Amino acid sequence: MNRTRNIVLTGLMIAIGIVIVTVLKNFGGQPILRLFSPMHFPVLIAGLVIGPVEGLICGVLTPALSYVINQLPPNGPLAMMAELGVYGLITGLCMRTFGKEKGIVKIYISLIIAMIIGRIAGGLVTGFILNAGEYSISAWISAYFIGTAPAIIADLILIPLIVRALQRAGLAQK
Repeated sequence: MNRTRNIVLTGLMIAIGIVIVTVLKNFGGQPILRLFSPMHFPVLIAGLVIGPVEGLICGVLTPALSYVINQLPPNGPLAMMAELGVYGLITGLCMRTFGKEKGIVKIYISLIIAMIIGRIAGGLVTGFILNAGEYSISAWISAYFIGTAPAIIADLILIPLIVRALQRAGLAQK
């Protein structure tokens, strides 16, 4: 029963990620997508609420399917698959590792660690595979931290609220 629930929820998170991108692409275009990084929300939530394997699957499949459907991310899905795959995996692992921490503290620790390691993974794929020899540390900082600062802030505000609401409703473990 738990396995079926996890499969269904993972599929739901993937679908939500694709729908959010599709809607924002049609109503706000690339600037709004870059500003809020909406694909991150369901992946981070999947890792936090469902688990590390499911978060990894959600993080890899969501950008891949979004690229097939929406041609987003515009430079191809590989770097985002690495970044979001790591987000999902690390948030899930951290939620299990920091089990003694209080709920909201555990969520924030998991989010911050995952967002740093995921951005490193995305930058490594971009720097060594996609743009080998043409990518610098300053370009990485600009692309993954400065340009996405509003998304980072939104993630750190909204995701803990969503996860806590799911926990209070009995839809996620505390």
